[in-house]
Amino acid sequence: MKNVNPLGLFDEHFRLERLTQLNDPLVKLNKYIDWRIFAPVLNQHEILQKGTNSSHGGRPAFNTTMMFKALILQSIYNISDEQLEYQINDRRSFMRFLGLNNSDKVPDSRTFWVFREALIKEGLIERLFEIFNTTLDEQGVFANTGKILDATFVEAPRQRNKKEENDTIKQGKVPEEWKEKPRKLCQKDLDARWTQKNKTNFYGYKNHVKADEGTKLIVSYIVTSASVHDSQPIDQLLDEKDEGQKLYADSAYTGKKCEKIYHKKKVVSKVVERKYRNLPLTKKQKDNNKEKSSHRARVEHIFGFVENSMNGSFIRTIGLVRAKAKITLMNLTYNLCRCVQLKTMVSVG
Repeated sequence: MKNVNPLGLFDEHFRLERLTQLNDPLVKLNKYIDWRIFAPVLNQHEILQKGTNSSHGGRPAFNTTMMFKALILQSIYNISDEQLEYQINDRRSFMRFLGLNNSDKVPDSRTFWVFREALIKEGLIERLFEIFNTTLDEQGVFANTGKILDATFVEAPRQRNKKEENDTIKQGKVPEEWKEKPRKLCQKDLDARWTQKNKTNFYGYKNHVKADEGTKLIVSYIVTSASVHDSQPIDQLLDEKDEGQKLYADSAYTGKKCEKIYHKKKVVSKVVERKYRNLPLTKKQKDNNKEKSSHRARVEHIFGFVENSMNGSFIRTIGLVRAKAKITLMNLTYNLCRCVQLKTMVSVG
């Protein structure tokens, strides 16, 4: 059997340099994102330190910032905890991004799960999203010339329930049969819902976002079941910072109830007008809609990036609490990547 030559002293360095030449996207993330801004929140909670040590021995806990960056990696490529562990061990680019050497121990999939659960328990994933956006706001990154509202489906593992069971769940109750089988119950999602759009069925949740029209960054978001109408959370999404700004949205955000909210929030409505039966739009309305849509369509770039560059809007979790955590990480990851794009354009310009 032919012997495999071990790596030379500089071979690893040369291979990493080649990855950089091939435009490893993770290099730019480390270059333009100051990960230290997350450290105060990640390090102040003892539960997170425990969540980075899966053994009962004396091994030191993993660095919390490194663990957080691993969750961002997971969100970028939309992979499971098991695949996250495997890919970190397998890929030099992942190891370099996390600041790990070949001799360093890589957290196992269980450790990633425990760490994420600790973040969820303490409500810190939402806090990390807020910290990053606050930093961008302080740096004057947000354009604040207009906002866009829209929502997208985030599919979850489909449940194979009987009609009677689904009817019980819709009433906010748990089927009696499931109560007697706790192992089965823990695999059942009581929060996700079915809905239909354009004759296509969806099951899971909905990510309602408010985006900055100038930069295409996500300013805020609300996670609901998929059956909630797009316009329902607008009162929560709009705040005093939006006063005086133009608001772009599609025709799903029209109606007297919506208009009252726009008036209360003092935004300038640029919502696409809807045509009604026996009441077609005038040419002026159509021209106005075309202009509004050119701005509103920028939000589709956000959802397109998630679908195409982050391997899709779907999650593997069960329940609203975990779904919200995963979708928050998805939104934060998008903002991190978008921030890199904006800073790259500035440096090139």
